[in-house]
Amino acid sequence: MELIYNYMQDDTLRHALNRLAQKTFGFDFESWVKGGYFEGDYIPYSFLEDGELLANASANKMCFLQNGVRKNYIQIGTVMTDKAWRNQGLARKLVEHILGEYEGKCNGIYLFANLGALGFYRKIGFAEGLEYRFVLKKEWLDMEKKGTAFQKANPQDEALKAKYRDTVRNSAVNSALEQVNKYGLQMFYTADLDGVYYAEDIDCFAVMELQENALTLQSIVCKEQVSLKDVTARIDLPHSCLRLGFAPCAEDAGLFESFPYDGAEDYRLFYRGEDLRKMETDRLFFPQMSHA
Repeated sequence: MELIYNYMQDDTLRHALNRLAQKTFGFDFESWVKGGYFEGDYIPYSFLEDGELLANASANKMCFLQNGVRKNYIQIGTVMTDKAWRNQGLARKLVEHILGEYEGKCNGIYLFANLGALGFYRKIGFAEGLEYRFVLKKEWLDMEKKGTAFQKANPQDEALKAKYRDTVRNSAVNSALEQVNKYGLQMFYTADLDGVYYAEDIDCFAVMELQENALTLQSIVCKEQVSLKDVTARIDLPHSCLRLGFAPCAEDAGLFESFPYDGAEDYRLFYRGEDLRKMETDRLFFPQMSHA
């Protein structure tokens, strides 16, 4: 059994990672890498034997502006073990290896996991975090529409795709916890323009998802900061509730009701580091587009 890491540009090893990811989570990284969206911030650590990956845990280098202050975190993700090798402590060894590599060299380390992993992460020194969620106040929900409504982006429009990629890379700060190096993850989720809308008059992209008449505004991407009041006034999709997939800037916070969210049974934030403890006291949460 061999420990390997940082091999995303190696086709053979990446294909082995893809096979394990497909079996475990139902996705792979091939189109993301081949599309040019991988830029080195995703670093897999894996156990390899006879050309197959037995287990993996990845370190994601995350740079945020947290209320305007730059913070460098490590997000651990893609923690998985092949069925034949489970219950042997392989994932724990990989996570502990990542902790040894990065702790003390960043502002904190965090991950997301389901309730079933609670005991596992407690044992290796992670605390459970409480994040906040934001919902548009009712008095703003039916505000008068103005400007050019957001239109669904045409995935066949290559010029718009190029504009979107450029805007993601050079996006202004539009949240209280803004990922600076968002390009790779944002494109992992939206490279095909799925869920992407564009409002021409404010030159702004929005990633939105509608489920059961509840609309989630996942992400705002524009080169100049834009008011959330101007964004929501241009949303023409029918909805009875508008949620944010990020924490609003201070100047927009008054538009929203905030409430603590512990993730219910299928979602938990686990963290190590004092800067991450402030997520709760500062009423923040990691943008949904930043989950690795």
